[in-house]
Amino acid sequence: MRWVLAPDSFKGSLDAADVASAMRQGIERADPRAECVLRPMADGGEGTLDALHAAVGGQWLDYSVCNASGVEQSVSCLLLPDGTVVLEVARIIGLPDAGDTPVTQRSSRGVGQLLLALLADGYREIAVALGGSSTNDGGAGCLVALGLQLCNAQGESLQGSLQDVLDFQTLACEPLRGKTAQVKLEVWSDVENPLTGEQGATAVFGPQKGVAMADITRFDAGIAHFARQLDTGMGQSASHLPGSGAAGGLGYALQLLGGRMVSGAQAVASHIGLAQAVAEADWVLTGEGRSDSQTLSGKAPACVAALARSSGVPVSLLSGAIIADDAGRLAAAFDGCYSLCNRPMVLDVAMQEAAHLLAQQAEQLTRTILAARSLPNAR
Repeated sequence: MRWVLAPDSFKGSLDAADVASAMRQGIERADPRAECVLRPMADGGEGTLDALHAAVGGQWLDYSVCNASGVEQSVSCLLLPDGTVVLEVARIIGLPDAGDTPVTQRSSRGVGQLLLALLADGYREIAVALGGSSTNDGGAGCLVALGLQLCNAQGESLQGSLQDVLDFQTLACEPLRGKTAQVKLEVWSDVENPLTGEQGATAVFGPQKGVAMADITRFDAGIAHFARQLDTGMGQSASHLPGSGAAGGLGYALQLLGGRMVSGAQAVASHIGLAQAVAEADWVLTGEGRSDSQTLSGKAPACVAALARSSGVPVSLLSGAIIADDAGRLAAAFDGCYSLCNRPMVLDVAMQEAAHLLAQQAEQLTRTILAARSLPNAR
């Protein structure tokens, strides 16, 4: 049998390449003659660059930029063989690196610094993978790094943190205008939330970044005011666009610059040639740390399943945890959904044993499929 193994990472446990390797180990225990094609996946969040590099290679580019707290750091982005440079927001302003810095003091400036450096070095095809940010500044920090001028009541320049968005009095867009006019800019995300409102960046994603419930309305209103002023200054509106609320408003800022919002999972699948690999497979296996009804909203396993369905190839889901939805949509999307947890276990143990459990479950799935295929009436 020819297998295509296209899992996402198991966050905090295994990266996507390691998940695929564990799956292969189990499959080959059951069927030493199996041909396994590894295509580790991602959906635009943490691990996107690693998945791309594992599948197609590329050249790492290193730059010095600020993290969300303003501390200088070295960050790698990936130049793909087709000439596209992909940068991963989680590597620049990721939540684990924010430390104790209050969310009001965090800024997306490092993302703008990296874009500016890439432009200076002549790169004109750039993709920004948005997932995993720790900021909620409406993308102001990124835009300030690219030329936007924000000033307070005293005329002092501001750097674009959430607090600066709340405090600014004037802004000047002219230095920003046309900055990315000659750039093919893609924005990779699985989020379609608007910038503000009940489904906006602050209300939906702010609490997990440290926004107190009592501050949501005030912060949201401040970002809405900032966006109105900026839209007026730029002569266009992006705050209403789907995905503008991604990464604390970076989706807004990048679309305002002309960026095209693309499904992160679909973009990764395209770059790694997943559709062709799936079309040539007998069976496809995907997975993630936890699967539930949200999996079908643009996550990597859903993208893999859609490609398999379009090619008429069976596809199964092998995840750390499976939370079935009442409507049965998750189960209907796959040819079997399998959880790693084969006994009662705490999360820490499940994460530590993930590779072993993956191999074990993949082996049992393979044995079942082989047995079924050996029946007289099997096709």
